[in-house]
Amino acid sequence: MRTDPFPLPLFPFPHFYKKFNRWICAIATIAFILLLSACSSIKPPIEFAPDGEIIQKAIAMQLSQTQKRLGQQLNASRPEVKVTQISVKKIEPIAVSNLAAYHLKGTYNLTLILPRKQVKQKNNSFDLYLQRQIEGKTWRLLKRDANSSLPNQWSSYIIQ
Repeated sequence: MRTDPFPLPLFPFPHFYKKFNRWICAIATIAFILLLSACSSIKPPIEFAPDGEIIQKAIAMQLSQTQKRLGQQLNASRPEVKVTQISVKKIEPIAVSNLAAYHLKGTYNLTLILPRKQVKQKNNSFDLYLQRQIEGKTWRLLKRDANSSLPNQWSSYIIQ
């Protein structure tokens, strides 16, 4: 008389378990490769994109830099600038020097206050690169260096 508590073999189909183990290893390898590739492309979340006030300051700063250059060449005073009605059409999260940055495109209205009159322009387009600093308190306006021999070389200006 047989006293074996398990009358059937524990693994009745050993070839099934070998194939099953191979599939598990293949799936684990693919998951590991995907995990590694996801870690290499750092994209900041859209939720941390700059707010309207930062975008307004960046546009005003960019205009101020352009006006300064023109004012020096023309020997003229710079008008006061008011940026309103900012409409962001596209936000693209990117990483620049391993820090979160955002490429923003959209439109804004501009009012130039001159000594004798005001000039209003509507639907001016903007194309900005803004980068949040490590501590998360300040933002920088980024501009690609056209004269640099290195690819993806940037100049940055703190937004105040």
